[in-house]
Amino acid sequence: MKAVLCINYGLPDTLVLQDTATPSIKDDEVLIAVKACGVNFPDALIIQNKYQFKPPLPFAPGGEVSGIVIATGAGVTHIKTGDRVLALCGWGGFAEEVAVDAKRVFPIPPDMDFITAASTLYNYGTSYHALKDRAGLKAGETLLVMGAAGGVGIAAVELGKLMGATVIAAASSDDKLMLCKEKGAEYLINYSTEDLRSRIKEITGDKGVDLIYDPVGGKLAEQALRSIAWKGRYLIVGFASGEIPQLPFNLALLKGCSVMGVFWGSFAEKEPKQSLQNLGELLQWLRAGKIKQPIHKIYRLEEAAQAVDDIMNRKVIGKAIVKVGDWNEDASQYTIPNEKNINTETKQTGSSKPLLINGLADITNHVGKSVGPSEWLTVSQEMINNFASATLDFQWVHVDVEKVKAILPGGKTIAHGYLSMSLVSQFFYQLITIENVNSFYNYGINKARFITPVTVGSRIRLQANFTGAEKQPNGSVKIFLTCIIELEDADKPAYVADLISLVV
Repeated sequence: MKAVLCINYGLPDTLVLQDTATPSIKDDEVLIAVKACGVNFPDALIIQNKYQFKPPLPFAPGGEVSGIVIATGAGVTHIKTGDRVLALCGWGGFAEEVAVDAKRVFPIPPDMDFITAASTLYNYGTSYHALKDRAGLKAGETLLVMGAAGGVGIAAVELGKLMGATVIAAASSDDKLMLCKEKGAEYLINYSTEDLRSRIKEITGDKGVDLIYDPVGGKLAEQALRSIAWKGRYLIVGFASGEIPQLPFNLALLKGCSVMGVFWGSFAEKEPKQSLQNLGELLQWLRAGKIKQPIHKIYRLEEAAQAVDDIMNRKVIGKAIVKVGDWNEDASQYTIPNEKNINTETKQTGSSKPLLINGLADITNHVGKSVGPSEWLTVSQEMINNFASATLDFQWVHVDVEKVKAILPGGKTIAHGYLSMSLVSQFFYQLITIENVNSFYNYGINKARFITPVTVGSRIRLQANFTGAEKQPNGSVKIFLTCIIELEDADKPAYVADLISLVV
């Protein structure tokens, strides 16, 4: 196969395109035929031996890919050969094939193309983690985004606006700032021609900004920190300028502010459940058309070095993508297979757009509406085993694969009934978006019925109806939903229940 390799540490012009061996995979890995690879600033750092991760030479940069699975290790159950996937590989993506830890490989939704899949999660995942988990951004706060026209910068502008902040975009040219304005920035600062501190003072009325998102570093970092509001938060996201600033700690003392680091890769590894929840919320917004990464340019594999050089020299407005191979794609060709036996009243090709609810007062306006169907989800043995470990329910019909093969008709293990029920929350992340509220809790279950057993390998999805809403004395709203977990190619559903959730 062909790959763009870093043979010796150096600048992008030292990268070479050459033939190399196809990667071998371990039991917990997946081999992917790469279709597209996102280009990110860490690619420029890793080839100079300046990044947190240091793969042995030679290696291909490129940490965010989309493609098709061509082989899986013996221990991989949630992904199969032929699946369209995206993967956060860390490095190795500037190649025709890459081996990736299966935990970092995710199915691509049916209506998403390879370019979108390779251009979204890294930047939006980083920015959403920064704004939501690290800084706790609240509606009405002011957000200053430095380097606002870069990949993570544009994501922060778009997400900040979506989360209700007043967004101030700072970038080095008017062209870059025009894109920021299109993405929702209310105020623009060209720090090549304007004084950063004076403009922030003018915009905020000398109050300062509540939150600073800084993927640039360099000489402007101290000016930005001096412009922070009392008890503000300063997010250190990266150093695209190439210079790590030496911030005076007395400013943090005088401002009563917090300076905090953002490392999304470690967050995703150490807090996988929260990371997956974030990705689910981003996917909802992406499919609803609320976020969209602008593509600066699509480079060929032989142009990958130029793509990294453009990132280093801050020529990229939005996202740079390396396209591997000569292919064309129409995402509409990817429809849900094997639907001919599904009841006609629920048959659809793909999932519907999320039901969008704008705050507590808007909830009652949606009573009577239906939501769904969700995407199909394949129940794997790994999911069954993990559920058994969590509940200490190790009945042999669930976990003893060899005994089941010998005794049960069909020879397949059966998922716990409550496993199907527990997946409802995941499906609802796809189907319902409630904005401008604090929390959305699963509150209770009524009339739960487990109708058809779900065997390993079965595909299930959710249909639901929004049946009622009750305002509570404390201002929260209790909502009622009737849900049906459908089982592909079955006449009867797997699970039916009335669910109660509490929105605060």
